[in-house]
Amino acid sequence: MLKKRLVGVVTVRHGWAVQSFGYNRHLPIGRPECLVENLDRWGADEILVQAIDRSKGEMGPDFDMLARVGKLGLETPLIYAGGIATEEHATRAIQLGADRICVDYALHHATDEVRKMSARLGAQAIIGAVPINFSQGLRRLDYVTQQERPFGDVIPGLISQRVISELVLIDWKHDGGETHLTPEQLDPLPIPQVPLILFGGFSDPTTTRRFYQHPAVAAVAVGNLFTYREHAYQMYKREVESDLIRPAAYVGASTSKEF
Repeated sequence: MLKKRLVGVVTVRHGWAVQSFGYNRHLPIGRPECLVENLDRWGADEILVQAIDRSKGEMGPDFDMLARVGKLGLETPLIYAGGIATEEHATRAIQLGADRICVDYALHHATDEVRKMSARLGAQAIIGAVPINFSQGLRRLDYVTQQERPFGDVIPGLISQRVISELVLIDWKHDGGETHLTPEQLDPLPIPQVPLILFGGFSDPTTTRRFYQHPAVAAVAVGNLFTYREHAYQMYKREVESDLIRPAAYVGASTSKEF
């Protein structure tokens, strides 16, 4: 059986890794490549590096930061998100070391470019992301304008056309806290069958275990929690206590062992 994944997230703002709270407060904590290197050493299933300030003002991807990360010689698959709006952006990100790229703003503001990315790199390399809120029906947040809008049919259309291979659902209001999502809310989502990555407020391993049991969930992503202490990733995995994920493992210089 294909194991589900625990994704370690490194959030970057103005070139620095930060802890993020509710999409409006950010605490700088160091160089992104240091956190990425830790997650790689701790045996993460996958790493997502998201540069959250790059879509605003159309700054484009943070290629300098990605190049530094790409030189680390990671054994862990790497996802890059942030400022990707064109086919050329996506291709360059892959060339610099990303295994896959994740797009949010471009899904609705550069939809044709997302299709071009998929045609060139393959759908498996393209992940969609959408910040959502269920408080007044299903709504999505436009990160650049900071306005909530109806979920719409753009993302369902891209999934139906097999332009993107996975979708990140972000509980943005509870980013850095405790998610208010429930597994039951995933069933009536207006999207075709697509593997889901859940992010935003998954600080409780017990909650994560419950979501892993949902057939649509392929991965859960966690950010802030993994920056507090050494081996936080493995400790979290142990507390999840699920046969649906790989056991916690420490990856040293040349060996791997169970934690």
